[in-house]
Amino acid sequence: MSKEDLLKAFAGYAPHADSAFLAKAYDFAVQAHGNQSRASGEHYFGHCGAVAEMLLDWKMDLPTVAAGLLHDVLEDTPVTPEELSAQFGPEVTRLVQGVTKIATLKFPSRVDAQAENWRRMLLATAEDIRVILIKLADRLHNMRTINFLDYERQRRIAEETMYLYAPLAHRLGMFEIKGQLEDLAFEVIDNRSYRQISGEMQSRMAAREELLKSFQEKIEEVLKPSGLPCRLLSRTKSLYSIFQKMHRQGKPLSEIQDALGVRLITDSVANCYALLGLVHAHFKPAAGTFTDYISLPKVNLYQSLHTTVVGPGGEPIEIQIRTEEMHRTAEYGIAAHWRYKGGGGANDSHLEEKLNWLRQWIEWLQDLKNPREFLESLKTDLDFNQVFVFTPQGEVKVLPAGATPLDFAFAVHTEIGSACVGALVNNKMVKLDYEFKSGDICQILTKSGSVPKKDWLSHVKTARARSKIRRYFREKGIAL
Repeated sequence: MSKEDLLKAFAGYAPHADSAFLAKAYDFAVQAHGNQSRASGEHYFGHCGAVAEMLLDWKMDLPTVAAGLLHDVLEDTPVTPEELSAQFGPEVTRLVQGVTKIATLKFPSRVDAQAENWRRMLLATAEDIRVILIKLADRLHNMRTINFLDYERQRRIAEETMYLYAPLAHRLGMFEIKGQLEDLAFEVIDNRSYRQISGEMQSRMAAREELLKSFQEKIEEVLKPSGLPCRLLSRTKSLYSIFQKMHRQGKPLSEIQDALGVRLITDSVANCYALLGLVHAHFKPAAGTFTDYISLPKVNLYQSLHTTVVGPGGEPIEIQIRTEEMHRTAEYGIAAHWRYKGGGGANDSHLEEKLNWLRQWIEWLQDLKNPREFLESLKTDLDFNQVFVFTPQGEVKVLPAGATPLDFAFAVHTEIGSACVGALVNNKMVKLDYEFKSGDICQILTKSGSVPKKDWLSHVKTARARSKIRRYFREKGIAL
């Protein structure tokens, strides 16, 4: 992207911002990277420009786009933090430092280096969410150009992308980015399955698109008399999510019914429900498929109404109904809440509240000093394979698959976890290493004066429980 194109794109949504600052960052990065080139042979700055271009697509603010241009100068050039701060101020410098990796040579193993880099990045993210948005743009472009690396490096980077970056994008509600990261990593990790599904999807697309076209015409015919504002979009599942569903259900691709679907985008919450009523009045809904993520949004901000109906040809078709704002959030997640708003940066009054889960989670992870344990806990807590467990009062606790009564106890309250002596699941006594199934009802039994045990660390899955147990022993001066 040329400097002129970059400035024009930024001015398109931030006409009153200081574009000279952005031009200065562009020129500084070009000069700092000098004659450096990437494995592809292209000039290194091409990567920096591509990262900034993604941030522009997400309509990020001036410091974020500038930091995108400069994100590798501390890691790959002689530029110092002091020099960067003198030129661009502490805010941009802090963002760049947040995405800068520490040299692997400073650590006894690659795992230690990876764990420490993730720890530093997450801490920086807790202070400023824009750090992870720059890093996700950086990783997405790196994955798009990964074929120029040797296979061993490709696989290592793809696995980190699949098991850490893509789930983190999911946690942040950035489904579009998550899907792209997963598919790019899938292509490297299991190329045979990737090519097989890709080929089958292409051959099926024509037939399915005809079905969807027919269905969309029918929907438009039904909705037109209502006068409700609505635009229709087709939706295609990512190849990796299709692969996961095939594996999970033990079915071939031909039997995966929601590989394609429809989205109805409207202007208000009231009209979302009005559209749902019209759809259900004219198309037979499939039993048990309706989910209301508007009344009960996901923790990653996602909101939509989901339903599956029987289409004109008798095939089930999944429909998602949402507002334009919900659609932006579904595509870009937390980035949609940090978009340039004219006053500079995010002014979403609820953004801080929405980030509290992230900050709390990062705080728990900081108690894990062993690098391998840190990375395993990070992967576990990012995993979206979850179970839903109820208290006797009907309150639901969402836990990772494999979670135990101790995880549940600490999720309810630290004091309940610490004093736990047993658990009733569905009115039956279970061991503390029992693994929950969704729908279980759990009652924790406590005893005054009871304290955590060392072997509990082998029974818990969540970073929260592990952190609270470790903190108890640390405060008592007991070595683990």
